[in-house]
Amino acid sequence: MSANFIALAYLIAAVFFILSLKGLSSPLTARRGNLLGMLGMGIAVFTTLTITENWPLILGCIAVGAIIGSIVAQRIQMTAMPELIAFMHSLVGLAAVFIAIAAVNNPTSFGLSEILPTGSKLELFLGTFIGAMTWSGSVIAFLKLSGRMSGAPIIFSGQHMVNLLLAIIMIGFGLWFFFSETTNWTAFSAMTAIAFLLGFLIIIPIGGADMPVVISMLNSYSGWAAAGIGFSLGNPMLIIAGSLVGSSGAILSYIMCKAMNRPFLSVILGGFGSDGGSQSTDDGIQKSYRSGSADDAAFLMGNADSVIIIPGYGLAVARAQHAVKELAQALHKKGINVRFAIHPVAGRMPGHMNVLLAEAEIPYEMVQEMDEINSDFPNTDVVLVLGANDVVNPAANVPGSPIYGMPILEAHKARTVMVVKRSMAVGYAGLDNDLFYMDKTMMVFGDAKKVVENMVKAL
Repeated sequence: MSANFIALAYLIAAVFFILSLKGLSSPLTARRGNLLGMLGMGIAVFTTLTITENWPLILGCIAVGAIIGSIVAQRIQMTAMPELIAFMHSLVGLAAVFIAIAAVNNPTSFGLSEILPTGSKLELFLGTFIGAMTWSGSVIAFLKLSGRMSGAPIIFSGQHMVNLLLAIIMIGFGLWFFFSETTNWTAFSAMTAIAFLLGFLIIIPIGGADMPVVISMLNSYSGWAAAGIGFSLGNPMLIIAGSLVGSSGAILSYIMCKAMNRPFLSVILGGFGSDGGSQSTDDGIQKSYRSGSADDAAFLMGNADSVIIIPGYGLAVARAQHAVKELAQALHKKGINVRFAIHPVAGRMPGHMNVLLAEAEIPYEMVQEMDEINSDFPNTDVVLVLGANDVVNPAANVPGSPIYGMPILEAHKARTVMVVKRSMAVGYAGLDNDLFYMDKTMMVFGDAKKVVENMVKAL
């Protein structure tokens, strides 16, 4: 295949990737975006296979990965999607590290001179340390999201100074590797090992409430790692794809930061977990709350003119999205205006609730984002909170609160609030929720799916 044809094929694949991102920006076009992305990747892979003699081995590896991926995709539950994505990010980072090690070990096989050029050393340095940090950081995110590790921040004295010192030492070894006249395995190995360690230390102080931002941040890191390795391989397609993933992940991280009132720079540097996360506000005072049944909730909603449903992670755990669709349809048949309010960081990854509602084929026009719907809460008769906690916590308006300043869905301004939860336990951020103790609030305890199904029967 000629060089011009390869360049044209890669350009077409890049256009498909860009159109894919455009499609993924809206639920209405998300499926088309996914199809365009797959088509672009297919073109890129096929083109790459034409420029290598090892295509049988590559196809074999792709087949093995495809089989494993298909099995995992069929077995994975929607509630496990956040940790699955974190795991996938870790693989991208680890792949970047392995490619860098191979390039340092045998540069001629990558079309480089036996003595690595200065520019290639810089590319390998960047790709390696970003990839190593992405792998180890994603492993911690996976362990926290899957419950194999506590979601509470792990903090020790002088933590930030230790991270800063390790970063300086890592850069020092990187410079030693960069300025060495021959391949300096000592410097490269030390730099890589410190990068792995730094990835662990950056993520462990991040509390569970910040996990959606972590997912987005690691997505950005994995993209930049791939782009850095793309320079080393001299592969423009990998550079373009990695840059698109890195930049889109950074933009999404910024959006998540605004939604959680976190400084963007602190997120990128990984130092934002120590002043948020799992802090308890339990002062030992017994608070009273009002509870009711699914029948009571159905009666209130059935006699309302407007209802807003706020889904949260509890909805995902109970797999209640299809029951919620039936509830919305039952209320709609009664002439009640029903809408869904989505917080940008509801659930444990960006877009988690949107995916669940889309799976249940809830009409997109019924689903509104926080900025669109917040002004409507004061004029809403009933708000039904399903398994959400921190994203509706009025403590965000109280100075001194760990989540002070975080934008929330203003459910507390509605005329009546009903909250479906298994218990009065605190949310992922470890904070008690004042909304649950308001006079206008009625708690309905139980599994979200069963409670909603009982509401539908009562209606």
